[in-house]
Amino acid sequence: MTANSKVEVDVAARLPWFEEQLKNCADIQFHTCEIGSHPCVFIFIDGLVNQDMLQSHILEPLLLKMQFSSTGEMVSEIVQHKLLPVSSVQGIQDVSAALHDIFEGGVLLLIENEPQMVIFPLRATETRAISQSENENVIRGPKQAFVEDLDINVSLIRKIVKNPLLKVEKFKFGSYTNTNVVICYIEGLCQQKLVDEMKERLGRVDIDAILGSSYIEEFIEDNPYSPFPQVQYTERPDIVSAALLEGRIAVIVDGTPIPIIAPVTLYMLLQSPEDYYQRFVAATWIRWIRYLFLLISFLLPSVYIAVTTFHPEMLPPNLLIAVAAARENVPFPAIVEAFIMELTFEALREAGLRIPKPIGQTVSIIGALVIGQAAVQAGIVSAPMVIVVSITGIASFVIPHFDLGLTFRLLRFPVMFLAASLGLYGVILGILLIYLHLVTLRSFGTPYLTPTSPIRFGDWKDVFMRAPIWLMRKRPVLFGTSGGERVAYKPRPQIPEDNGD
Repeated sequence: MTANSKVEVDVAARLPWFEEQLKNCADIQFHTCEIGSHPCVFIFIDGLVNQDMLQSHILEPLLLKMQFSSTGEMVSEIVQHKLLPVSSVQGIQDVSAALHDIFEGGVLLLIENEPQMVIFPLRATETRAISQSENENVIRGPKQAFVEDLDINVSLIRKIVKNPLLKVEKFKFGSYTNTNVVICYIEGLCQQKLVDEMKERLGRVDIDAILGSSYIEEFIEDNPYSPFPQVQYTERPDIVSAALLEGRIAVIVDGTPIPIIAPVTLYMLLQSPEDYYQRFVAATWIRWIRYLFLLISFLLPSVYIAVTTFHPEMLPPNLLIAVAAARENVPFPAIVEAFIMELTFEALREAGLRIPKPIGQTVSIIGALVIGQAAVQAGIVSAPMVIVVSITGIASFVIPHFDLGLTFRLLRFPVMFLAASLGLYGVILGILLIYLHLVTLRSFGTPYLTPTSPIRFGDWKDVFMRAPIWLMRKRPVLFGTSGGERVAYKPRPQIPEDNGD
């Protein structure tokens, strides 16, 4: 039975139908009682329902306080119109929809000889408290991060974007989990064709379970075989709000604190939230450092292998003598050295993530120092290679987006093979192949290298530099290389004056 299935069951057979569907479920409660002189049954799930609200706002008013006359009016209608302490009380006739509401934390009321059922939304709201962002820290900006509750996450965005044009549309995915997923966008800023494209791609999702936003990501990305991330993820409400104000769209999945944002470009993934909370001069300088260390983390081992293997004349004589002396007793070529150290560094990085936090950093740092020193003394690798790999590892942590950093860590190895085979020509060949892939890559129709390919000089104010906020008067062109008109900031709508009429 899917989320959209509809099952009609005869009134007299409703209770046996629910008992059959929910058999062998120890946490399901069937509470029988009488409302006035009408037998009824409450069906709910322990742990998903707020027991205090059920007792004080439902059972006590219905069983002890409310009066039911014999005028022929249905009890279900009286409950819906007079049970004021509980909001969003709904009448329902489709038993399949009622079953889904029970699993959403609702309390279902079945009344004998009445065709309409009543659902009370009393879901327990126990969730992790809103805490500080752990992976995207800033010095001056807000500290809040998303949690696993969908409603709380949407409310965090609403607190920032206080405008009725912020639209939130809900969907359900997963034939077993029936996971709630919402898309958020600002009407008028987000192009309607982007909203339609997102809905069309979400319509392709056909899966048993959605356990995180990454499940959705793999269904909606343009090129699933590309190593480069084609959506942006974050745990910060301010980043999502800023993306919505740029005309982008966000997908939030219930049960995960990591929404995804589309479309995205390479340069957006290289931006940090700290860029917009620091002064623009300092933010621009830090951004240049970030680009520099991106190149170092990607190319330094390959360039070292190419130069020491094929082009030693490029090194100054003193440096060449020092490198040759360090490698004199090493039995392996530079490519083998690099692979040994790079794989060891990757293993230490993974170990630091998996082992308990109190000892994780200690093991990573001590392991790197001990292994590096022991490898040099044993003559397995040379000291310059240890320095190169260490600088490369440190530079990789400068990349703000984890998936983008992982992509360059992965691509580093084939470029090292090309460097060991063809020297600097192989490095240049690897760069050209990756560049050709990037210029053909799209994220929801937006070229991945926008605004440098195609060139849009007006958008460079937030690419290689961070211009002052008061200079960035227009939003970036998204979703297509043509036809995407820039939208200037609009004044607030005028509120009609009260004339006393």
